[in-house]
Amino acid sequence: MADTDERPPVWIGHVTLATPDLDGTHEFMVRLGMRPIARGEGFAVFELRGGTHLVLLPAEEPCDGPADFDLMVEDIDATRAHFEELGLAPSAVRTGKVHRSFTVKSPSGHAITFNSNHVSSRPV
Repeated sequence: MADTDERPPVWIGHVTLATPDLDGTHEFMVRLGMRPIARGEGFAVFELRGGTHLVLLPAEEPCDGPADFDLMVEDIDATRAHFEELGLAPSAVRTGKVHRSFTVKSPSGHAITFNSNHVSSRPV
């Protein structure tokens, strides 16, 4: 008898990030641990856990604010320490109501937030 798939039936397929520095942002995402999937003239695609894809697109101007998405990691302290070793200048870890988090500024100008994991014990 086949196992029943208990995962939710939907998920985020793609999120986008516009950047005036496609090459620099591509390298930055690789350094963060994202898996490169495709690269073409004016775009790059990365795969994240769960199959979500981040699509980089060209922009004329750098952003000066938060990205329209945040990321989640298993071990917030180890991830922050690793990014510090890479010279990515992560912010201090903040403790919120649900997450512990920090930010890293990307070559696009976006502040990308990394959150502690709070995934349920059910399959995702």
